[in-house]
Amino acid sequence: MYATFIYNPLYNGLIFLAHSFPFLDAGVLIILFTVIVKLILFPLSKKAVRTQALMRVVEPELRAIKEKYKDDKQRQAVETMKLYKEKQINPFSSILLLFIQLPILFAIYKIIYSTGFSSIHTEILYSFVSAPESISTLFLGFVDVVAKKNIVFALIAAASQYFQIKLSMPALPPKTSGGGFQDDLARNMQTQMKYVFPVMIFFTSYGFPTALAIYWITSNLFMIGQEIYIRKQMAREAK
Repeated sequence: MYATFIYNPLYNGLIFLAHSFPFLDAGVLIILFTVIVKLILFPLSKKAVRTQALMRVVEPELRAIKEKYKDDKQRQAVETMKLYKEKQINPFSSILLLFIQLPILFAIYKIIYSTGFSSIHTEILYSFVSAPESISTLFLGFVDVVAKKNIVFALIAAASQYFQIKLSMPALPPKTSGGGFQDDLARNMQTQMKYVFPVMIFFTSYGFPTALAIYWITSNLFMIGQEIYIRKQMAREAK
């Protein structure tokens, strides 16, 4: 099912682009391919981003509920769900998007590295998809994205990941002495996401050929633009 519904369609899509635009190199194809996949997923990711934005808006009310019913966890849960229903927030939409994106991410990794661009697997191509004669691996004519790694692209991937996380994560209130375990846990998780994850992206991107860094950069820039667009849209709706 994974091959039939996820890997094969994505692979055929990339080869279709390569055949339709033979003048594009592997790096540009990855950028175009990533943008197309992100656009297809945009209706789902838009809902997740809107949910995150709404969660930031109701964060003071959530903290007030936790403080008011800190000794009654059941009442706290009931009041929290009541607030979500009142504000029309589905807190599980982001989790759903993650489950959908993970197999797609794994498939893109496999397409780029396990399959590569040097040989075309014609046995899994659809009847209407033709294999290109060749695909240049030189991004813009000077960086081999398949055979070599590049520290500059790895740094850009890490930086774009940092700004994407910083933009999407809610700002935590000033730390208080009575914040408790949950407050400390939230702060530690946010710190790790904001600083540790970009470092992981750097070493991962630099440990593999440049194609991976190009994918991460494109994906992060798209998500940053998506976040800004949806925030502006919600601001217009609120007026």
